[in-house]
Amino acid sequence: MKPRGRQHSRQREPRWLTRRRMPCRRIDAALRGWLLDPGSLTERLVAACDGRFRVEVVSQRHARPQRNECRVLRMRHGRHALIRQVRLYCGDQPWVFARTVIPLSTLRGRRRRLARLGNRPLGALLFADPGMRRDAMQISCIRPGQALFDTATRGLRSRPGAIWGRRSVFYLDGAPLLVSEVFLPGLARAVRQTANT
Repeated sequence: MKPRGRQHSRQREPRWLTRRRMPCRRIDAALRGWLLDPGSLTERLVAACDGRFRVEVVSQRHARPQRNECRVLRMRHGRHALIRQVRLYCGDQPWVFARTVIPLSTLRGRRRRLARLGNRPLGALLFADPGMRRDAMQISCIRPGQALFDTATRGLRSRPGAIWGRRSVFYLDGAPLLVSEVFLPGLARAVRQTANT
């Protein structure tokens, strides 16, 4: 018998833990350095890709965030936010799926530019802003059947047994947005190949 209602929706959401609560031995060893790196993921990807980095916008629309996203953003469940989903590529390989949830109250004043990024990376804008502040990073092992797994792996030739992700709430002028970065199998393969050469 399938679980229904609230219980089912919670099972379809990943369990996010802070670094202190996530035992390091559980984290994919190949990706550990990437997952725990406090710097700009965009900058690291650009450096690793030798000029072949690019952003593909998968979707950008007003929608209701997941319950766990509302909680971490302190949004009332059912409210709409701007949700932007992109894939970050190295050449023709998708390495990262990123999902950004921006409360509509954040999109005021100079922060309205967050809605007009197109295929420019959000990370470059965030880390270039001297007033940017970031909450503690959370990590999750994301599994089949969870909505984030299904969205992140859509279109991949073969789906992995699980994928790793991290997320943080960023603040611009005190206004929050949530950035989740999911590491796809192409990145893990590239990291392992580099380690073996």
